[in-house]
Amino acid sequence: MSQHELPPLPYDYDALEPHLSEQVLTWHHDTHHQGYVNGLNSAEETLAENRESGEYGSTAGALSSVTHNGCGHYLHTMFWENMSPNGGGEPSGELADRIEEDFGSYEGWKGEFEAAASAAGGWALLVYDPVAKQLRNLAVDKHDQGALWGSHPILALDVWEHSYYYDYGPKRGDFVDAFFEVVDWDDVAENLEKTVSKHE
Repeated sequence: MSQHELPPLPYDYDALEPHLSEQVLTWHHDTHHQGYVNGLNSAEETLAENRESGEYGSTAGALSSVTHNGCGHYLHTMFWENMSPNGGGEPSGELADRIEEDFGSYEGWKGEFEAAASAAGGWALLVYDPVAKQLRNLAVDKHDQGALWGSHPILALDVWEHSYYYDYGPKRGDFVDAFFEVVDWDDVAENLEKTVSKHE
């Protein structure tokens, strides 16, 4: 069974300043994200051991841990990749067209996404729903509560307090504004292209 590993940041720890500090990225990536990777590996080891032994007393807890830590690992990986020191601005091309089609306008999408970020106890996500064949915003608590089965995240904003409290205190809205200064729309567009190509 392969072990999951913490992917390196795609930029230096201070590359997103002044919007996200070097200290926050260091703690968030090296400690918090590493914790989810470790938790996922541990849970999968437990499941493998239980299958081997035929003893399943700890299986339910390990399954819950796979969900929690797996979602934490996957969403954090997307969160880092969704940002760039050369980010900001607005989307263009197919992504912009999709947002216009599904939300009426970029402003309509952004207002709804910001509302999701304000309400969520975990993540604001822009996802592609292959059943309805459209983009949707989701407000997700923890890492998985409020997820939509079958949908694929293409933009992930972590609004757990460890993401912003050191830099912004309780002003989550200021952190969300800062996030938009570093969004890598090219990465989001690539995520959409990959997802749509699998389903349409």
